[in-house]
Amino acid sequence: MTRLLIIGAPGSGKGTQGATLASDYGIPAIATGDIFRHHIKTETELGQQVKAIVDAGNYVPDSLTNEIVKDRLLEDDALDGFILDGYPRTPDQVTYLDELLASGGQSLDAVIQLKADTDEVVERLRKRAIEQGRLDDSEEAIRHRQDVFARETAPLVAVYRDRGLLIEVDGLGQIADVKKRITASLAERGVARPESATA
Repeated sequence: MTRLLIIGAPGSGKGTQGATLASDYGIPAIATGDIFRHHIKTETELGQQVKAIVDAGNYVPDSLTNEIVKDRLLEDDALDGFILDGYPRTPDQVTYLDELLASGGQSLDAVIQLKADTDEVVERLRKRAIEQGRLDDSEEAIRHRQDVFARETAPLVAVYRDRGLLIEVDGLGQIADVKKRITASLAERGVARPESATA
């Protein structure tokens, strides 16, 4: 019964660590971007709404994002825990998630923030863009996304820090090393992996 949220700037390794944690703790990794893409690909009613909004160059509104996340959290595999990635992103989404979890007598166990030096992350993303042939992904564009992320997530980080839920972890280095830091920090808070909890 582990309920986590992972926060990290683009290029911080958030997706990689989220997937690893999901495997280790036996919970699904729930990334809103993946959910949106799934709904669009399978042409569900929600997917058609999201596609129309995105195609118009607009952001998916909180109300629709909340609905999609609620549907996902009510699926069987998420009833005993999950790790959220990319949600919540606004104070209103934080409130919605609080109320949704509280309605089932639940709450988040911890919020993991992957910290990474901006210059190093920019260099990592720039290298990846070149390797993947995305030559329009300039350093300026990458830095802009980093700035936007920092500005948008600052209020959320403050909320979870005030609640005593925030775990700050150095996200740079080898994947295995970052994973060890996260696992150790969670264990300190009493959030143990299933096998260690039963050992």
